[in-house]
Amino acid sequence: MKRGIDTNQMKTGALPARAPMTTGLVLDSIDYDERATMRAWENFLSDAPQCARDPVQVRSLIHDSWYRSATGGINAQGVEAPLNSNRDEIEYLTRANAELLSAARRPFASLGPLLEGTGAMLVLADSDGVLIEAIGDKKTLHDGMDIHLAIGGKWNEGAVGTNGIGTALWTGEPIFVHAAEHFCAGIKGWTCAGAPIRDPLDGKIIGVVDLSGYSPIFRPHNTALVAATARQIEKALAEQQQEQRTRLLEAFISSSPGYRGKDGLVIVDHRGRAIFCNNVPNGDTTEMTDGPIEPGRGRWLMNLPASGSDSDLAKALPAHLRSCHVTPLKLDGNLSGAALVFPAAPVVSGVAVINRAADKQLQAVTSMIVGESEKLLAAIDVACRVARSSGVTSLLIEGETGVGKELFARLVHAGSRRTDNDPFIALNCGAITRELFGSELFGHVAGAFTGASRDGKAGVFEQANGGVLSLDEIGELPLEIQPFLLRVLEERVVHRIGDSRGRPVDARLVASTNRDLKQEVAAGRFRSDLYYRIGAVSIRVPALRERGEDALLLVEHFNRHIADKAGSEPLRFSSLALDALQAYRWPGNVRELKNLMERLHILARDSTIDLRDLPWEITVGNRDGATMHNDNPAAMLEVPVCTFEDAERQAIRNALAAENGNLSKVAQRLGISRPTLYRKLDQYGIRRGFL
Repeated sequence: MKRGIDTNQMKTGALPARAPMTTGLVLDSIDYDERATMRAWENFLSDAPQCARDPVQVRSLIHDSWYRSATGGINAQGVEAPLNSNRDEIEYLTRANAELLSAARRPFASLGPLLEGTGAMLVLADSDGVLIEAIGDKKTLHDGMDIHLAIGGKWNEGAVGTNGIGTALWTGEPIFVHAAEHFCAGIKGWTCAGAPIRDPLDGKIIGVVDLSGYSPIFRPHNTALVAATARQIEKALAEQQQEQRTRLLEAFISSSPGYRGKDGLVIVDHRGRAIFCNNVPNGDTTEMTDGPIEPGRGRWLMNLPASGSDSDLAKALPAHLRSCHVTPLKLDGNLSGAALVFPAAPVVSGVAVINRAADKQLQAVTSMIVGESEKLLAAIDVACRVARSSGVTSLLIEGETGVGKELFARLVHAGSRRTDNDPFIALNCGAITRELFGSELFGHVAGAFTGASRDGKAGVFEQANGGVLSLDEIGELPLEIQPFLLRVLEERVVHRIGDSRGRPVDARLVASTNRDLKQEVAAGRFRSDLYYRIGAVSIRVPALRERGEDALLLVEHFNRHIADKAGSEPLRFSSLALDALQAYRWPGNVRELKNLMERLHILARDSTIDLRDLPWEITVGNRDGATMHNDNPAAMLEVPVCTFEDAERQAIRNALAAENGNLSKVAQRLGISRPTLYRKLDQYGIRRGFL
């Protein structure tokens, strides 16, 4: 039978007979009034919002935890924690926390016999508050089963409200929760003191050690006891990690006779975290910046494959680490880490690195392009070649909206930089009215036209002198302006509007477009001579649906980035959710995926994302685009398409229907500017009120 508290007991503040309490009890200099705490709890449950503004008379730590418990949907009448008794899952938990269990073995073995007959039990929980070890007084261990204070029981605040384990996990500090301070009625007869255990390598909380028993065992120094035990476990973990670090270094030395002392070296452990850095900038600090040559100790770098083969290990490297040499490191026949060697004289695309500062910038930008697919890596390779070439003065980047074309433009800029002051100027041609194109591109002198600046103005070509000019949506450039752009590219001289004097410019042009410029040329909307001038070297950035498992890498990347920025833990994804994300066609590409991750971090109901948390178009929409769910107004308008113009026309119709004719929202949904949308509506003869 469960030992809970019935309604009458809660009303009177009485507790079960086997857990007697004394009203107005003073516990070793800490004032605690059982009846007052019970009244505060009852008042809190009757009006939690008011109590949030006017805190009840309990410790602030307890009040804050009660509020989290209430707003998190915890049942205050609960009598037990959730329990997972599945043997396979318990075995998995044991394997996953093998290092933590090993480090706790000695302190638990020394304390276990001392707890017999004391009415206390000592438990170890993982980072999710799930119990993985329990020792102590046999009777208390037996009684703990009634509230699932046993191996497999889940004791984080999100599962059972205020308690020593869950609240220690939340606060990150040693704490105690005594009797009526618990949120759930069924555990108010217990007292507990918990202390978090942190990984010595990266400082993350990986578990909790907790002393629990019926309320008479309470002493303030119980908290000091568990804190000391947690420090012992952390010390044992540090010793284990130091031993592993030494063994991995020995394994690397024996397997890599060609390593040169001046090469950069990073050793990662079995979890893909850097545990040794040599000749790597900032390698001995935890304040790190992204990039293949700046990992710091404790930083997560990669996931090691289960197979341990050289080929699988090479594939597991993130794209920004592909320039290094990777070697698997095995201990006792098992893959236990890897060595990443960065040659002192790196070679990129067959061109030796000469400008070290530019190379560092190039690597930093490359690290921002997340993915491992062959198409993406091929595009990165071309961009790096162009960046390092002095003979290529212009580049055309083609790709759908949202694929990250601007990152490639910045990649070219990073590799082309000669000084830290080389500018990068970006201009979106789709956001400029026809009348202002000439002034924005080439500049004007004072009084050149009505509304001209009194002092004149330099155009973007002059502003980009010595650096890179990025013209996005160049397909929107009016026909009458295109000859002037071609002339500037040919002569490297710009004439401001209203000025006969030419001004020399030395700027590399990177043009990008989401349109098929060949078709635009054939339709007479884009000059062929300009197309061949800017498109001598071109890059096609692949759509996300063409990049295989890159979608999952981007999910992980944005998940960690958003979590780090918010100071929270990354979300977890069920296998079904990951399958759905992998299968989705991503019409909005990387931008759509990033927006989805930001939305999930804001709206997710808990830390694990399942199918129910994903938008309907990902979970039930047909990913081939042939049919869509009938409750989507845009879907009912879709028809089979044959040409690019048909597809574009239909996309605009769908967006208008979905946004009820709101042009600002339509432009945002399509990823284009309002002026571009107006031109498209005029081009296809579409009116908002008649679809």
